[in-house]
Amino acid sequence: MIHLSIDDFLFTFNLDRNMATAYHNLSEYDINSVPSAENMTFGIVVSEWNENITAALLHGAEDKLKKHGAKPENIIVYTVPGSFELIYGSAKFVRGDEVDAVIALGCVVRGDTPHFDYVCQSVTQGVALLNAQGGGAGGYYQPNSCPVIFSVLTTLDKQQALDRAGGRLGNKGVEGAVTAIKMANLV
Repeated sequence: MIHLSIDDFLFTFNLDRNMATAYHNLSEYDINSVPSAENMTFGIVVSEWNENITAALLHGAEDKLKKHGAKPENIIVYTVPGSFELIYGSAKFVRGDEVDAVIALGCVVRGDTPHFDYVCQSVTQGVALLNAQGGGAGGYYQPNSCPVIFSVLTTLDKQQALDRAGGRLGNKGVEGAVTAIKMANLV
């Protein structure tokens, strides 16, 4: 077994230690790198759990989509009870063929039990699977599907979530909107 220090790992794979959110504001981006969203339709699935955080993420995403030309009537929002349910809500959009991209917004804050680990792992794998399979039923790839953007905060405490929901580190919803526009333009 090979053991690498974090610095050796980053150097070996040409990765930058400063990629962490603590070194990068989530709301900062090159506005010229984002295409117009004027003719695009977006689905947003937002978790009701930690609503004070997810409402701020939703506000950031909607505002940014509109800033780049998306019409308010072309932004469809589903609410789901918790972050785990973001998978099903996103799948409904992907399989419905009515949107160009889906943004999954949620917030999971570590507590005293392993529940945090299970929810974070499940929602991450679920969104990844939707992207890999294109939302196809039975695990079959659906070529005309849309991207699902993972904009779920997974934080150690409430303050970290607040910092990333319009606080000192920007807004993960803004980052999700920018990513959605770029990925919708890609497909």
